[in-house]
Formats: sequence, C-alpha cells, structure tokens
Amino acid sequence: MKTGIRPRGGPFIPVGEILLRASRSSGPGGQHANVTASRIEAVFDVTASLVLSPGQKARIERKIGSPVTAIAQDARSQARNRDLALERLEEKLGAALQVPKARRPTRPSRSARQKRLTGKKIRSETKRNRRPPSHDD
Repeated sequence: MKTGIRPRGGPFIPVGEILLRASRSSGPGGQHANVTASRIEAVFDVTASLVLSPGQKARIERKIGSPVTAIAQDARSQARNRDLALERLEEKLGAALQVPKARRPTRPSRSARQKRLTGKKIRSETKRNRRPPSHDD
C-alpha cells in the first residue's frame, strides 16, 4: 500500500491529505461486486494542502481546479483500486505542475531566406507567363 504520492515536479504528498472514498463498483467481479465497496475515489483538496507552495497551488488550480479527483474501479480488490486511484491522481497533479519551457525566438538562416526569395521569384515568373500578351506586340 502506498503511503503517499510524489507528482513529477512536486513534493511528496502523504495519504493523510488525500480523501479516499469507497463505494460499490460497476466494474468486474460478478455478483461479488454487488456487495463490496471496491470502487475508490481519491480527492485532493489543493487549497487545504500543507505541502504545496502557493505557486504550485495556483498552477494546479489554474490548470485543473481545486478539488482534484481520480477514480478507479478496474480491479476486483479495493486495495488494487486504491493504488490505481492514487497513481492516476499522481499523474494528474504531475501534468498540472509541469512548467512549460520558455520559447527561445530564432531567426531564419541566410540560406533559408535565400530559398524563400528564390521560390517567390520562380512563382512570380510562372504567374507572369500565364498573363495574356500585351497589345504592344
């Protein structure tokens, strides 16, 4: 059993900060699923977190909202669904915490500019040759 999650680019979040709710599953298990609470819903309240910095909280809230939820009902056992829900929550938080790389502006090379101008001249010549002859001839 996991004691917490560590999203990519973020701190370790203990399970104590994550609300885990169990309910009846519509997944596999046959008649067994009708009487057991094997579906797990993991809910993480970003605003109430003690381990996230204010900047991380703002980034997560801006991207995916304040209560982040992950649900698992794939497996028959509650323990496996709990681990799956925590993994999914970890992936969601990691994606939200990812800082995009700053774009470095680039300039076209001399040969790229030359190719562009040559292409324009060729296209211009093609269009000029399609015109009807002038009256001067």
